[in-house]
Amino acid sequence: MRLRPATPAELPGLQDIERAAGAPFRDLGMPEIADDEPPTLDTLEHYRGAGRCWVAADERGRPAAYLLAEPVDGALHIEQVSVHPRAARRGVGRALLDHAAGHAREQGLTALTLTTFTEVPWNAPYYARLGFRPLAEADLTPGLRAVRATEAELGLDRWPRVCMRRPL
Repeated sequence: MRLRPATPAELPGLQDIERAAGAPFRDLGMPEIADDEPPTLDTLEHYRGAGRCWVAADERGRPAAYLLAEPVDGALHIEQVSVHPRAARRGVGRALLDHAAGHAREQGLTALTLTTFTEVPWNAPYYARLGFRPLAEADLTPGLRAVRATEAELGLDRWPRVCMRRPL
């Protein structure tokens, strides 16, 4: 897989990746997550235009995974990382996270952060294997508190969630 910035023409394909990556949540009894709409084209363009939307492209140059990130309180917050099932279990997500970490270092940021489901095997347990550690509620920055509040408004707290941090 080749990691690179997404192009404007690829944004609709990223929505397709998101839908495919969400489908396995149905098997965990989380159909609302499986059926959740992907980021809008305007949202994807926001990240792309800011230089924080990267894809992992296959041998034909087609995106098979993507990552969106936003600076939050001195860290690069991973807003979304999605891998199409056809590319799963090949280190693609890890490569995208490592790419984001390199970008964060170049920007003088000190960590990667993310929020995720605690009981989904390819969420918190996976990120823990990649060096992310859970943050206690008292350790959340104002920006992470705002992220969590938005998630709660969207109903994501119906399932256990956690903020995690990986120092750079």
